[in-house]
Amino acid sequence: MTISKNAREIISALENAGYEAFLVGGCVRDYIMKRTCDDVDITTSATPDEIEKVLINNNIKFIETGLKHGTVTVLFNGDAFEVTTYRTDGDYKDNRHPENVRFVKNLSEDLARRDFTVNAMAYNDIAGLVDLYGGKEDIDNKIIRAVGDPDKRFNEDALRIMRAIRFASVLSFEIENETKQAVFKNKELLKNVSSERIFAELSKLLTGENVFNVLMEYREIMAIIIPELEPIFNIPQNTKWHIYDVWGHTCKAVEKAPKDLALRITMLLHDIGKAFSKTTDVNGTDHFKGHQKISAVYTENILKRLKVPNEIYDRVMFLVPIHDMHIGTDRKKIKKWLSKAGEQNLRDLIEVKRADKLAQNPQMAQRELINLDITQAVLDEIIAEGEPFTVKDLAVNGNDMLSLGFQGKQIGNALNTLLDKVINDELENKKDDLISYVKREIP
Repeated sequence: MTISKNAREIISALENAGYEAFLVGGCVRDYIMKRTCDDVDITTSATPDEIEKVLINNNIKFIETGLKHGTVTVLFNGDAFEVTTYRTDGDYKDNRHPENVRFVKNLSEDLARRDFTVNAMAYNDIAGLVDLYGGKEDIDNKIIRAVGDPDKRFNEDALRIMRAIRFASVLSFEIENETKQAVFKNKELLKNVSSERIFAELSKLLTGENVFNVLMEYREIMAIIIPELEPIFNIPQNTKWHIYDVWGHTCKAVEKAPKDLALRITMLLHDIGKAFSKTTDVNGTDHFKGHQKISAVYTENILKRLKVPNEIYDRVMFLVPIHDMHIGTDRKKIKKWLSKAGEQNLRDLIEVKRADKLAQNPQMAQRELINLDITQAVLDEIIAEGEPFTVKDLAVNGNDMLSLGFQGKQIGNALNTLLDKVINDELENKKDDLISYVKREIP
């Protein structure tokens, strides 16, 4: 393993002062897997006071971020590292946080408190890899396994249930059988976890490579964190357009969407209204008329409950109620969509519709997928060529309308009329032509 220069210097500073220090947890796992490691954590035999003394002596900046849990955040050459004293956790009273921690001098005691074997490894250049629970072997075998008794691990911190299925999605690992049984057995404990923490784990899960298999296998867990999903678990779609039931289609649509969180949340929630809109005609064909609007109502409640960021909320709430609307390949219609929705929203809608079609019957969806490619190509041309599709793209502006005697709402109405004419190729976007039209046609 190759430790980054900055991390090595911090570890060396602690070792030179007589303490043990190791990289620990997820960064070790990621180094072994040759994955990019964003969060580098260091564990040490030094107490928080001793850590700070070493840092001061070496002119290294730090922030006291979690002293009662033994954590100091080190700021070094533009990087941030959490340096934490070896510790064991006290009793967990709320299935989330230990009542207290006890600092220890033994690395093995610290590793024993960690969630999964793949996260319970440590490394430094002197000792090499410290792997007391078979984490390296589990990585080689692509296994998520709890450290020790999985029931105990999940009762200590119920968020670990979400972390288990998140790792299964992101790393494309399988959850070991005993750990898996404990995931299902203790799933109700997730109700004790804050919405913010649930959403943080869900966000990573949804953008994982293995998301389809995880959503299919662990739908009971999804029903705990988003109960509105449960009604679509066993709803068939007896129609030529579909080869999956509603939940299978949903999971496949999530997988087929780009790894953009707003788009994947959209696909997770886009069809939840089908549970409440299904009808079957005399030929036995299923219909789901109006499911988009119903889905939007449920989606709004879910997003607010999960406290998603405003940017994601806005994008998802734009997409869910219109995910089935037709865009078409006609240049004028695409410019009208651009005018109403904006470039980013229209690109999002194309991706949502593509993911939706890729999760349907491929024999029926092929024509629409080709059309979506054409739509995207035309959109790219419109943008590249700078064709006008908003009022601000016009060769005239509000001041021009004001000089022609328009006031208040009249100005906006006039500009919108001009834009409509330009989009429909009835007028060229030239100032003289636009002003002449206004003088001639708009009272």
